[in-house]
Amino acid sequence: MSKLTKNQKLVADKVEAGKAYTLKEAAALVKEITTTKFEASVDIDVRLGVDPRKANQMVRGVVSLPNGTGKVTRVLALCTPDQEAAAKEAGADYVGLDEYIEKIKGGWTDVDVIITMPSCMGKLGPLGRILGPRGLMPNPKSGTVTMDIAKAVKEVKQGKIDFKVDKTGIVHASIGKVTFSPEKIYENAKEFIATIIKLKPAAAKGTYVKSIFLSSTMSIGIKVDPKSVE
Repeated sequence: MSKLTKNQKLVADKVEAGKAYTLKEAAALVKEITTTKFEASVDIDVRLGVDPRKANQMVRGVVSLPNGTGKVTRVLALCTPDQEAAAKEAGADYVGLDEYIEKIKGGWTDVDVIITMPSCMGKLGPLGRILGPRGLMPNPKSGTVTMDIAKAVKEVKQGKIDFKVDKTGIVHASIGKVTFSPEKIYENAKEFIATIIKLKPAAAKGTYVKSIFLSSTMSIGIKVDPKSVE
């Protein structure tokens, strides 16, 4: 058996194996067990009792984190000229239409979120093979296809994220940074979980939230008692 490093021993001493912590306890503990030299993200994994292969059990939505994500989100607003000034004022990093569509065709995808208008979606269709695999294709369900471009840009900049259950039944998201206070991590996690609970499909039977784990970049996962966030 390999010998534990100093940091690994420190973490092992702080996290009790098999114990389910309250969300507040986990929010404080995740800061204590983070040993990276860079600003690590705080991640949450929620395992759901759904079958994502069935359309009526798909869980997908958006949530506005009360304390933001802690990271800079680069936003491209693809819109008509009459919406450009409002998009820029709302904080969009890139604003335009045809010139950016051509850039994307050439392989440029140096953004985190693309927001567009329903009338512009026809032009984005051919970009599906580029944007789809990168999770950048705008979608009405995530609020990135809208008539109110400025509002959508502002919400994304302030910490709005979209999420979707994966094929194994887990919803994963980054909900902040370890430099956040425990209270801010707790508030973001609680809002995220509450949103997932609201989206419970009618077809889902049995236990809906099966497990919750909180972790930071490269840290172990801290088991959270689902009852502590109901």
